[in-house]
Amino acid sequence: MNPTTVLAFALAAVVAIAIPGPTVLLALANGSRYGVRRATFGMLGAVASDVVLVAAVGVGLGAVLLASETAFTVVKWLGVAYLAFLGIRMLLSRGALLHSDPRADPRGGRRALFMKSFLVAVTNPKGYLFVGALLPQFISPAAPQLPQYLVIATVFCALDFAIMFAYALLGSQAIRLLKQRGAVWIERVCGGILLGLAAWLATTRRVTA
Repeated sequence: MNPTTVLAFALAAVVAIAIPGPTVLLALANGSRYGVRRATFGMLGAVASDVVLVAAVGVGLGAVLLASETAFTVVKWLGVAYLAFLGIRMLLSRGALLHSDPRADPRGGRRALFMKSFLVAVTNPKGYLFVGALLPQFISPAAPQLPQYLVIATVFCALDFAIMFAYALLGSQAIRLLKQRGAVWIERVCGGILLGLAAWLATTRRVTA
């Protein structure tokens, strides 16, 4: 791909990813509760979902969601339910110190953190529609498709991981300053925003021509 095209995509992706969404909020909350190292597993789950999104767009799933009201509605309500579930659970959480023992909290296991972030992203139809609208603008139909999608996916995943890492680091540093009470409020704020995102997603409609 043309380096200029890759740079343009990277700039567009940074702007989109940096706006706090569900996976970024989870990175922030995980960083405050479990520390950056363990929060990394949640980030890897989100990156895995990025690969799924790009692959889905490559095979046309984004177009299916755009064209099918039923498919869009099914994926949308799965996303709403999961975001609401996480938001309520975080609102009811009592927080934890940075170095709490993950073995005492089953939600802090590596697999649990990975799957939580993965499911949040992969059940959000807006992710498919956004990636489906963004990626084709940077893909040349005259060149082989697979190498271009591989480059785009690599850049997108790297940027997403770097931004989530920054949020997790912010969360871990905040908890060092705020201690236990800070953990409670970080989780409650993130939980409240997740509930707001669930409500927003519930009211969104499929874009039609």
